[in-house]
Amino acid sequence: MLATIAFAIYLACCAGMLLYGINCYVLVFLFKKTSARKNPRRHLAELPKVTTQLPIYNELNVAARALRAIAAFDYPAHLHQIQVLDDSTDETRTLIDRTAAELRENGIWIDVLRREIRTGYKAGALADAMPAAHGEFIAIFDADFVPAPDFLKQLLPHFTTEKTALVQARWDHLNRDASLLTRAQCIGIDGHFGIEQPARCGNRLFLNFNGTAGIWRRSAIDDAGGWTADTLTEDLDLSYRAQLKGWHLEYVPEITVPAEIPETYSAFKSQQFRWAKGSIQTAIKLLPQIFRSDLTAFAKIQTVFHLCAYGMHALMLAVALLALPAIAYLGGGIPPYILVIFIIPLLAATLGPSVLYMVSQHSLRPADWKKTILLLPALVLLGFGICISNTRAVLEAILGIRSGFVRTPKRGENTSNNYAPSASLVPLLEISAAAYCALTLVIYARHGEFGILPFLTLYAAGFALVGICSLREQFDARKA
Repeated sequence: MLATIAFAIYLACCAGMLLYGINCYVLVFLFKKTSARKNPRRHLAELPKVTTQLPIYNELNVAARALRAIAAFDYPAHLHQIQVLDDSTDETRTLIDRTAAELRENGIWIDVLRREIRTGYKAGALADAMPAAHGEFIAIFDADFVPAPDFLKQLLPHFTTEKTALVQARWDHLNRDASLLTRAQCIGIDGHFGIEQPARCGNRLFLNFNGTAGIWRRSAIDDAGGWTADTLTEDLDLSYRAQLKGWHLEYVPEITVPAEIPETYSAFKSQQFRWAKGSIQTAIKLLPQIFRSDLTAFAKIQTVFHLCAYGMHALMLAVALLALPAIAYLGGGIPPYILVIFIIPLLAATLGPSVLYMVSQHSLRPADWKKTILLLPALVLLGFGICISNTRAVLEAILGIRSGFVRTPKRGENTSNNYAPSASLVPLLEISAAAYCALTLVIYARHGEFGILPFLTLYAAGFALVGICSLREQFDARKA
């Protein structure tokens, strides 16, 4: 009985992975259909007042760099207010005060806002700062972003209608070549900004503010209910609430803002955990309202894929863990038609995203996309390797377990002030999962079922890579 239930769950997870893989092809098709679309612009007869918000929490390595970049905007000083939302508890506070004082001497309008308690974390800081914001438009940057001086003048003309709530720029990467880990992550991020965002924007599907490197219309934030801290992805939450209110979001890929990619496995997993948990929290919060809305059936389906994308990691983990019971259920031999059911979803789940990433690299980096694609196996291993951490995030969201907003450590140009990763048992679970998948691989090989072995190899290698590297980082941090 238990084996039958396990096999049924296995098949259900395979079906989910198959649908996800197919939707990657759908997004590529939608992107190609509208790739020639030019983002509309309008002439600004009069420059509006803008508030740029810089939320900061213990960002000693990058805070001054970000603040100086924002202060260098080519925009009239009396029309540009800078709000530094500083919740820091370390020496970052002193650095910000010193930098702000220096910039004020040059006529820059800077307000440093501080709170005694980090209520609501980043979302709370943004919400608390709104009453003191003077701008008609609100630009937001995380501390590791370095916008160009013409950022405001480039992005503001894309508010072409009174119902345009947001204009989002594309992320680029300051430390792409720091390591194999950063190069692999860049391919994944480029997939989102090179295919997913333009596909959704060009086809008038719901898309999202990415939390930074974008400009909001102040009235849209207020109309949508403002910033709320009941999810870990306040940016995604506000984006969807605004669009449900009838506002439109625009994405402008030709305007880029470089930022740092996490350089450690622990930082990468922490960032992914926050995005995974927050997106599922947002799905639970808003999908009922989306289903009741007057969106088309296709648009509603796409919101499900968008908000629940990180659920794929839970399905992938379930497939890995249930592969061994599955062969036991089938008596040690898998009929060819069952083997096809096993392999096709795994192929779709692996090849679908891979095609999306290849097309994005060809679109964004035509000069060296073939060279970049050679790094795709590293990204695939990362995707398998973070299944346990992200599945935990998904389960916590479903179970309503609350957790704080854990910022992603930034290195900046200062390598001496490194924020150490916290101790975690997850790497041990990942290494154990690698051993389990290796055992499963051996058993399948002994039964002559070679078709599924490449996928089990990816699982074992991915878990081992992420687990061992994460554990090594923890040991190195203890020694330092």
